[in-house]
Amino acid sequence: MSAPAALGAARVRHDGRVEIEPYRGELLAYCYRMLGSFHEAEDLVQETMLRAWKARDRYDGTRASVRTWLYRIATNACLTALEGRARRPLPSGLGTPSDDPGAPLAPALDIPWLQPFPDARFEAEVRSDMRLALVAAMQLLPPRQRAVLVLREVLEFSAAEVAEQLGSTVAAVNSALQRARSALADVGGAEQVAEPDDPEARAVIQRYVRAFEAGDVPALVRLLTDSAVLEMPPVPLWYLGRDAYGLFIERVFAMRGRGWVMTPLTANGQPALAAYAPEPGGGHRLHTVQVFTVAGGRVARNVVFSDPRVLDAFGLPLTPSSGGSHLPR
Repeated sequence: MSAPAALGAARVRHDGRVEIEPYRGELLAYCYRMLGSFHEAEDLVQETMLRAWKARDRYDGTRASVRTWLYRIATNACLTALEGRARRPLPSGLGTPSDDPGAPLAPALDIPWLQPFPDARFEAEVRSDMRLALVAAMQLLPPRQRAVLVLREVLEFSAAEVAEQLGSTVAAVNSALQRARSALADVGGAEQVAEPDDPEARAVIQRYVRAFEAGDVPALVRLLTDSAVLEMPPVPLWYLGRDAYGLFIERVFAMRGRGWVMTPLTANGQPALAAYAPEPGGGHRLHTVQVFTVAGGRVARNVVFSDPRVLDAFGLPLTPSSGGSHLPR
């Protein structure tokens, strides 16, 4: 995992005043990786900026850069917020897959589900290393290990800088990093998947859209890996394998009808789609955001989000523009 060591153009101005606003985007991405919630990350970044603004006259540029100072404030805010909190999972992290395509779709609203990150609102550098599976795996780490992993391997702070940010030692930081790496390897959090702009990934998603919009389940199933996963937070059940995936999609079409419209986007640096379901009286309405993992030229995972707050975060229209997906035919 890696990212540029500095983003934005924040500086200490010639008059000695600290500029902090240019760091907002990367701080949001950091807090999201820590918390697994886009909305909570927004709140903590606002808290971080407020704390920094109040303390700006006490900032000492001889001890730390503005960026290091801001990340110390943000890290403390995240660690405080995570005290006593349950981790944010995906359904596949909670139990065995369902073998019943007709199981009740009852949302578990008491579970703090992992949320996706809306890429279109931020610069590409901010969005690196935020694959859903990786963020979900990181939620298994103790909060301080999580902070060390992101600060060292994604944001490329030195061990000494991270020790300063955490009020720790270099030896403790290095030890925590090793434990975090080992834990992620054990849960498979570092898998390699296709990027959204990869031509093969784009082609797979285009074929998926065409099959879904046509209501062609056999064509859709042919695009899946043998062990494809379909999960739908806040519904806690999930499905494993091409057959189970296809049977559930048949159920979706039986319940909501065929003739859906899909609009391409990206989330967490992965291909994604906004899905618009047909309305009984005509037209379409926003139904879900679906985030895909494409590996080996096939769809390996689809995480379907229906929470209205998640949909709002993407700033999507309630009805599809110009009535279609605008994919090349």
